[in-house]
Amino acid sequence: LTIVLGLMCIALFAWSQINKRKHVEKVGLVPEPLSITVCKIVFAALAIIFVTYLLASSGNSEMGGTPIMLVIVAILVVAYNFILTKTVFGRHIYAVGGNRKAAILSGIDVKRVDFCLFVHMGFLSAIAAVAMLSRLVSATAQAGMEFEMDAIASCFIGGTAVTGGVGTIPGAVVGAFVMGVINQGLSIMGVDTAIVKTIKGLVLLAAVAVDIMSKRRKR
Repeated sequence: LTIVLGLMCIALFAWSQINKRKHVEKVGLVPEPLSITVCKIVFAALAIIFVTYLLASSGNSEMGGTPIMLVIVAILVVAYNFILTKTVFGRHIYAVGGNRKAAILSGIDVKRVDFCLFVHMGFLSAIAAVAMLSRLVSATAQAGMEFEMDAIASCFIGGTAVTGGVGTIPGAVVGAFVMGVINQGLSIMGVDTAIVKTIKGLVLLAAVAVDIMSKRRKR
């Protein structure tokens, strides 16, 4: 299934590039050189093949002594940190999150930004699902339920503002490590599931309260 999805991604990217060239020619503009388009497709295909190989491999296997899951996370962290800090789209994300009305008035296509963010969210959710199932070597309808609580708490612990417009990828990673330590610690201690959920909720409330209080002090 992972290999099929990888091939579908390559085909979709190639089709989008070819369709883009046709659209540019249709409106009477000069498209980019064909060699550049071919290079884009080749490099994208190589990247997708590499990621597909990682996902298709066993979740418990290693690459040069490093767990494959850690390699995947490292690639995603570097890629999305670059997108947020070094691209126009990243600036648009911060602008829309910080002040939506100001972003609209400044000419940012807010609906496009929202759509792209939901697409990225679905993409990352799919990777997380495949990664988890590759480790469990099984699938159930309840797999991954309530993981959103951990994800939201990780973001807030990592410094993401409740009101939006503030937050970093490294901060979210730190928050994820904190939540992982809490989950593992409580699991080793044999704490009841209901109490674990309560503790997670309290941690989330504490992170939100600290964020709100710090903003009030700045005012």
